[in-house]
Amino acid sequence: MQSASATIPWGEVWGQDEAVGMLRSAAEDPAQMTHAWLITGPPGSGRSTLAYAFAAALIAEPGDTAAMQQVLSGTHPDLTALRTEQVIIRIEEARKLVERAYFSPSLGRYRVIVVEDADRMAERTSNVLLKALEEPPERTVWVLCAPSDADLLPTIRSRVRTVRLHEPDVDDVARLIVQRTGTDPAIAAQSARHAQRHIGMAQRLATDADARTRRDATLRAVLAVRSVGDAVEAAARIVQAATEDAKALTLERDEAERAQLLRTVGIAEGAAVPPAVRSQLNALADEQKRRATRSLRDGIDRVLTDLQSMFRDVVMLQFGREEGLINLELAQELRSLAEIWAPTRTLLVLDEIALTRRNVERNAAPALALESLLVAVVTGRSAS
Repeated sequence: MQSASATIPWGEVWGQDEAVGMLRSAAEDPAQMTHAWLITGPPGSGRSTLAYAFAAALIAEPGDTAAMQQVLSGTHPDLTALRTEQVIIRIEEARKLVERAYFSPSLGRYRVIVVEDADRMAERTSNVLLKALEEPPERTVWVLCAPSDADLLPTIRSRVRTVRLHEPDVDDVARLIVQRTGTDPAIAAQSARHAQRHIGMAQRLATDADARTRRDATLRAVLAVRSVGDAVEAAARIVQAATEDAKALTLERDEAERAQLLRTVGIAEGAAVPPAVRSQLNALADEQKRRATRSLRDGIDRVLTDLQSMFRDVVMLQFGREEGLINLELAQELRSLAEIWAPTRTLLVLDEIALTRRNVERNAAPALALESLLVAVVTGRSAS
């Protein structure tokens, strides 16, 4: 039986034994270490979880579980983490990371810089990191996370060692959700299938009945679109639902952050805010606004991912494939659509969904992007 110290920090990393073995060996053997790593894998595969486990193993002395827990909770002074909650990583944030990279470790063996969603760096921002990656400070390790190495500039890729994660099976994700939440196994299995093995999204679907209802309603609304007018109305409803969902996810946190700031500067609840503090509150509000924009776009992207799964099911049915359908609950409706549409039309819609995802990521107005997509769905013609 493994001791508690043996399972820390790797205990939360699930289903990625090969990657854990590689990083664990590197943390234990300096001969296998390098100054910069890139962890790649599909959304929900556990990139960030593995990155922080690796950081804990690098920073803390073997067996120092208290220091490892500090790293895992994000409070260790030798960990610098950039968790992107905005549309892109700003160049100012990258410059701050580089500054931190040149500090020597204060308590641990290494200073570790973790960059989640490194694919959200523009070329100009990526270039800020190049110098630090080309001339790494002693005892500083960079850990970047991205869906794939192709999402980063070649100049970045050439300076990192890549660790690739794999997608877990639907059944494995369902079992994990049951273990974590005690959810009914049938709901966990459905959620894992609908989330397409994305662990975080599967857990949310499994534990949030409203989220499951919204997903079903959105797919059925798109199937019911019959005219351009229907397309416009459906797009508006989808954006409204995504906006409300994003507000629900961020409102409580926003209020808590504002209250914490006021407590920190010694202002009682309900008291007047002096001019000297207003600039700090305005800066916080701007940060929260950017985070809300990111949250909305992530919500729209989840809707588009669900639509992608639905029309992928239609293509499978058109080519006689019954196994592996994601949206089994809509099987009757999808079979009817598969009989009416030609496969070329379904493939066109899938292309339009992929294009819409890219456009939304590049700051296209979500409502207009969805309207254009749904017009393509209803007419069978490219809206681009």
